[in-house]
Amino acid sequence: MNMNFYAIRAIYHFELARTWRTLMQSIAAPVISTSLYFVVFGAAIGARMVEVNGVSYGAFIVPGLIMMALMTESISNASFGIFMPKYAGTIYEVLSAPVSYVEIVIGYVGAAATKSIILGVLILATARLFVSFDIAHPVLMVAFLILTAVTFSLFGFIIGIWATGFEKLQIIPMLIVTPLAFLGGSFYSISMLPPVWQKIALINPVVYLISGFRWSFYGTSDVNVAISAGMTLVFLALCMTAVWWIFKTGYRLKM
Repeated sequence: MNMNFYAIRAIYHFELARTWRTLMQSIAAPVISTSLYFVVFGAAIGARMVEVNGVSYGAFIVPGLIMMALMTESISNASFGIFMPKYAGTIYEVLSAPVSYVEIVIGYVGAAATKSIILGVLILATARLFVSFDIAHPVLMVAFLILTAVTFSLFGFIIGIWATGFEKLQIIPMLIVTPLAFLGGSFYSISMLPPVWQKIALINPVVYLISGFRWSFYGTSDVNVAISAGMTLVFLALCMTAVWWIFKTGYRLKM
């Protein structure tokens, strides 16, 4: 199969252009809100806390905050990107064009992941203004950043296809993803929990994402880094399978 790179580029550039038109909402707002977390948790609360696993509390929460913003923004970007053509009726133009389903997914998901990665890098740079930290394994950090962005952009793409209204776009991110992110060790190590709750916390898939990403910074984590990477790849495979099924069956591709 010959890949239609012109179609991929058109979808990709169109979605990125939407980001620059809504710069305050797409980039500035998440960076500012994350900065507030650094002020409240890093400076105000962190000054009264001891080190966590040998890392100052302000530096400890950096990977968790980046990962939390990355997950929520990846889902938001991808879900809104595919939902709006359905809502406006322009999805028919995409479906009737000589563009394969693979090319559609690459265009929309690639753009959403790119925006999330840019946001993650900006938050990483902003964190330097508040705390001092080192990145022990920069290559693995970039790998986790890209892998998570692509995985949750695929997940957001699925939500955008599933949703039949704007309220449904927010149900899963607000009621499932955000609570899991807060309970997944963004602001604490699960080793600080009682033994029973440590075992319960391991049911949360976000624990593996944050733990692996934190290991790339400081070489310390709650879960073995190989298990973290494996769980992320499993989630990616599940999302890819779900997207394949959606296009194979035509599930809710039209309003």
